[in-house]
Amino acid sequence: MTGTTSVRNTALVAAVLAALAVSCGTIPEPDRPAGGPGTSATATTAAEPTAPPEAAGALPDDSAPATAGSTVDPYAPSSGEKVRDAFATLQATLNDSCAQDCGYFLGRVNKELQEMDQAMKNDPKGPGHFPEPIRKMTELNERLGGDASFENLKKHEKQLIATRDFINTWMQDHPDDYR
Repeated sequence: MTGTTSVRNTALVAAVLAALAVSCGTIPEPDRPAGGPGTSATATTAAEPTAPPEAAGALPDDSAPATAGSTVDPYAPSSGEKVRDAFATLQATLNDSCAQDCGYFLGRVNKELQEMDQAMKNDPKGPGHFPEPIRKMTELNERLGGDASFENLKKHEKQLIATRDFINTWMQDHPDDYR
């Protein structure tokens, strides 16, 4: 067993033990008795599970599950995505088409383009590093007019796909921006 594996195993065991201790209500809270049969601390502590330090923040904000009563737009762009990640998901649309589910396909291409646009604008190199793709996205967004309905995306399908293909080609010519 290597030193790295040993440290990982130790951390894993500690995390599991901490989770078990919390779920069993055996960790006393300040100014409360330790949890046990017949005390209210058991119910309170058991209802407040904690994640081990390694898992804290493991899910990005945009992938957190929706809470009851909230609505999540599946086509809304996520925040904080890096250019390489946005480009990878945009490329994943290259072999798709309207043949199967046109509404889903066009919505997905639009979502991926919007995420790519945001990623380029938020990149540490600055939006000036991506002038042509951002210009194409500005043209597309002006044409869409903020309407991401299927009817509007279908009406502008050619420009939507042309913008995706343009950005794909541009990025292929700039590999340092996504590797």
